[in-house]
Amino acid sequence: MTSFPVDQTHAFGKLILFGEHFVVYKVPALVGAVSAYTNCKLEYTAEPGLEVIDNRPAVPFYKEKKMEEGIEAIDLTLTHLGVDTKKRGVKLTFGGDLCCASGIGASAAQVVSLARAVNIADSRSLSEDEINAAGYEGEKGYHGTPSGIDNTAATFGGLLRFQRTEGAPIFDKKTLATPIRIVYASTGITASTTEVVSDVRAKKEADEAWFADLIGKYTDLCEQGQKAVEEGDMDKLGKLMNLNHEYLQELTVSCKELDDLVVAARAAGAVGAKMSGTGRGGLMIALTPTEEIQNEVASALEKLAPQLGAVKNEDRLNDHQT
Repeated sequence: MTSFPVDQTHAFGKLILFGEHFVVYKVPALVGAVSAYTNCKLEYTAEPGLEVIDNRPAVPFYKEKKMEEGIEAIDLTLTHLGVDTKKRGVKLTFGGDLCCASGIGASAAQVVSLARAVNIADSRSLSEDEINAAGYEGEKGYHGTPSGIDNTAATFGGLLRFQRTEGAPIFDKKTLATPIRIVYASTGITASTTEVVSDVRAKKEADEAWFADLIGKYTDLCEQGQKAVEEGDMDKLGKLMNLNHEYLQELTVSCKELDDLVVAARAAGAVGAKMSGTGRGGLMIALTPTEEIQNEVASALEKLAPQLGAVKNEDRLNDHQT
């Protein structure tokens, strides 16, 4: 193949509006894709083996910390798709404009883009559901027991209501009443999703009654959040985001750096702000209904966190669907 169509391998980043950690226990979550993406070029080589060139932008040390998990994720994805690098060599080149940081869904975007690249290189006709399934298998290399939410957002884009079940996950594509203006920022800290998810599970098992009460309150909050999104009620949505952050603090998955960014965003005019993703580092997200507020919040966060390798992006959650 003389020219590999990398533009057909796009896989989106994501931000979780509601549901990180709780979604693992089969309650709903709302997740929105961002326009930034990862792509992948696949070349078969004469010599067996795997070569990976990672040109994705990233916060400092992200790729170094995630290297072993990343190789395992790539191997799992290729194995799921029946590609044996011991028989035929594979060279992968990852790129795109999605900056890798904890919480943005970079790992899912990587393996979903890889699945798309295999589909093209082998002239297959994989469905989007099959691409998504391959992404889920790859995510196991990064997350151990992935929720499935990141690979689903990476594959389909848009705004999704997602819920795990004993069988196939349920996801519904949602139409926004109005685009949701956001600002997101990174602490620059890269956390291990596997470790944080394991810690939450340990807390649950240590006090099942406490966890059942908390997840019940979260489930009600998520339903209210979905209604606020559908009605375009940004004030209500912001209040619910603030409350969701409190629940995540109770789970001990936030941290001082995240909390400081959340407080700063609210002080600058955001109607709501919360951590988004794994936590204990990674990202926070701020809801900024107008362009003026969006600019004010972005400026405030830029002053607070540039030394942390912050990713600050003014974006909209919208229907970025493939």
